[in-house]
Formats: sequence, structure tokens, C-alpha cells
Amino acid sequence: MAEPKDDTIAVRISKVLAERIIAGSLEPGARLRQDHIAEEFGASHVPVREAFRLLEAQGLAISEPRRGVRVAAFDLAEVKEVAEMRAALEVLALRHAAPHLTSAILDQAEAANRAGEKSRDVRSWEEANRVFHRTILTPCGMPRLLAAIDDLHAASARFLFAAWRTEWEVRTDQDHLAILAALRSGQIDAAVATLGRHVQWIGQKPVRTASGATREAFAIVG
Repeated sequence: MAEPKDDTIAVRISKVLAERIIAGSLEPGARLRQDHIAEEFGASHVPVREAFRLLEAQGLAISEPRRGVRVAAFDLAEVKEVAEMRAALEVLALRHAAPHLTSAILDQAEAANRAGEKSRDVRSWEEANRVFHRTILTPCGMPRLLAAIDDLHAASARFLFAAWRTEWEVRTDQDHLAILAALRSGQIDAAVATLGRHVQWIGQKPVRTASGATREAFAIVG
């Protein structure tokens, strides 16, 4: 059987590392050691270096002279940028999706919202929240737009996990309920306005880093 191509291995490595960075198991500033990663995946240094380049292109890693490659940090400005981009793109998607939203689709979105309300940890809440948004936006039928929104949700997840890995509280998302009610009654402008505001809500909390220091973390909670 033919050996897998280096670029295929690089993509696989980058996806695994991206998942770890987004989940917070690799913290901002953590060094990505080429030798260790090559050994873990049974790969040469060539696909590992390509995986690092893919992570840099996603904004998840940064290469520093004499310091190697590290997990990229993020600040409030980046969180705000993602929030504003999500608002612009999700509003566009919802306007195009609205004419195609059936009662069955809205029932699916409502079920996702109920799952989020029952979530006892941030991971299950984020998954349910993402399903809610994807359900009401997918009928727009614009795959490039949806792919861009998916990328922004991945960035949002990273911010969220960095801030709320612990101390998550069960919550009812009133905005989701308002969006569903507006869509069911045909009030598209109201639904769009609520969604645009909803995805720009940024929470803040102090978190303790692996070194024991405390820093302020920001996240999009919508």
C-alpha cells in the first residue's frame, strides 16, 4: 500500500493540534516542539513544519525568531473582531435563510437550544449553541459563507474554553428564544436584529494560568 503523502499527514497533524488549541489543552504561549510532535505522529519534520504553517494561517500559532513556534495568544481586540465578523456574516446568512425556514427546521433549532439550557459544562453548551446557529443559517444555501461562519465559531470556541473551562453555570438563552419567536411569526427584521446583537455579547472573567498567574479572559457568549 502506498505511503500517505506528506501534505495529507500535515493536514492531519494540524487538525489535531488545532483541536487541542481550541479546547485549551494547549494554552496561549505554549511551545510547539517539532521533535516531540514528529515522534507522536510518527512523521518526519517536513509535514510537521507544514502543519505549523497551516496553524499560523489559521491564527492559532506564531513563529518567533529564536523561540520557535508557539500557540498564539489573543486579546480583547481579536475577540471583538471575531464578534463583529460573526454579526455581519450571520445576519447575512439569516436573511437569505429565512424564506426557507420551515417549522421542522425551527423545531430542530429549539431542540438544540433546550440541550444548551441543560448543559452542565462549557463544552456541551458550546456544541449545542453551535448546532442552534448552524440550524437556522444552513438554509441560506451559501456554502462559502457558511464555511467562513464555521471558522469564526471555532475561534469563538477557543475564546470560550479559555475563559470558562470551569465554573460553568446552566443558563437560559433569552436571545435564542426571541430569535425563534420572531422567525416563527415572520418578523425577519426583528430576528436579524436580535441575532446581530446576540453574537456581539462579550463576557469577561479572571482565570488562572498553568503558571499560577491570573489573567483576564474574554469570550463571545452567544
